[in-house]
Amino acid sequence: MTSPPDAEETAAIVADWGTSSFRAYRLTADGEILEGRRAAAGIMAIDDGAFEDAFEALVGDWLDAVPVVPVVLSGMIASRQGWRETPYLECPVSVDDIADALSPLTMERGRVLHLAPGLSTRGADGVPDVMRGEEVQILGAADSIGGDRAVLCLPGTHSKWATVEGRRVTGFSTHMTGEVFDTVRRHTILGRAIEHAAWDDEAFRDGVARSGATGGLLHHLFGVRAAGLMGDLTPETAGAFLSGLVIGHEIRAAGPSGEVHLIGEEDIVTLYLKALAIVGSRGRAVPPGAAARGLHLIAARLRGDGA
Repeated sequence: MTSPPDAEETAAIVADWGTSSFRAYRLTADGEILEGRRAAAGIMAIDDGAFEDAFEALVGDWLDAVPVVPVVLSGMIASRQGWRETPYLECPVSVDDIADALSPLTMERGRVLHLAPGLSTRGADGVPDVMRGEEVQILGAADSIGGDRAVLCLPGTHSKWATVEGRRVTGFSTHMTGEVFDTVRRHTILGRAIEHAAWDDEAFRDGVARSGATGGLLHHLFGVRAAGLMGDLTPETAGAFLSGLVIGHEIRAAGPSGEVHLIGEEDIVTLYLKALAIVGSRGRAVPPGAAARGLHLIAARLRGDGA
């Protein structure tokens, strides 16, 4: 197979391999992305644990063209359901800590891969929390942001809120916002009164505002049904109201102090920016490439040349 014309510039091959998606990059020694690939080939899409075959199909030509540079994988690929489980590191955790805890895995072709560990923490109440993959994005974003402290949010199915101090993830919390929203609208009686294709910005804002009222989330959720029966919400507005409601509850529970740096796709980041403003907080979107930046930092430590 023909090598890419810039193969000699490749200093690392890295991949963020999650539950539903696969993203891989060829990076220069400075962390510049020479080439990126994305596929709907998350670990749940790989049959019978055939992760090596999948990896060969996705980036085997890169491995052929660049035979000696570090290969680093992060995300759910290193989970119990993935290629090989790696232990969690307990916060606080830095890039150096992750690089020191990489788990080597040798492919049949003889190439050694390095699986990144996930992170764990315990809240003030002693309840544990975990993440896999998001820590790489968080540390990559924090490196770009700079400063001594940053609050970061990765909105999504299981939203993550993390605090970085001194380039270390000192703690985080997970909120099942996206999964709860999807479950409620698709698998409960509320969904029967929601037009899923419709959106209403004002209703979204009303939902965020409602999240600040007394009664709690469970009461507020039933209120969506009652509001529909009384005509306060229509099928065209109920879905956006529900979205604002659960996102508002998430943000208020996270209790951010100072500016929140948001990592994610543009559409959902935009919603969180609106919600943050409604609850009286400030938000800023992190430029794309946080995962690649974080993986670059780890690969640089692995090479021993810093970043």
